[in-house]
Amino acid sequence: MNIDKAVLRFAGLVTFISAILAWRFGAGWLLLTGFVGLNMLQSSFTGFCPLAIILKKMGVQSGEAFK
Repeated sequence: MNIDKAVLRFAGLVTFISAILAWRFGAGWLLLTGFVGLNMLQSSFTGFCPLAIILKKMGVQSGEAFK
């Protein structure tokens, strides 16, 4: 697995979990969904992604998006 796939999987997982938490415990959890979405948006413009940096330091192979 490369960094690109790991970042997308993690973002999808966090979004899914926060949606379930919002449904079960309250709308405040949608702030987490919004944060993930905004982070993905800014990453598409700037190429800066904190998770990608962490994964790169852990030795995960780079993909095309986060070289």
